[in-house]
Amino acid sequence: MARVCEICGKGTIVGNNVSHANNRTKRRFYPNLQRIRARMPDGKIRNIYVCTRCLKAGKVEKIVKHRNI
Repeated sequence: MARVCEICGKGTIVGNNVSHANNRTKRRFYPNLQRIRARMPDGKIRNIYVCTRCLKAGKVEKIVKHRNI
């Protein structure tokens, strides 16, 4: 899985772990991606990876399966 939001393109960024002695080693910061069923602009329903910021902003129409009780 490519760790990239399919709506906004947010992806992995790099930075440093910094120890108490100020030693620096590379690390990666991953976006908070969620796998959801969403309706695409062409009307099809697909599973896509979306960051939580796009979900909260309502940029994606989330499809929820209904259960009959």
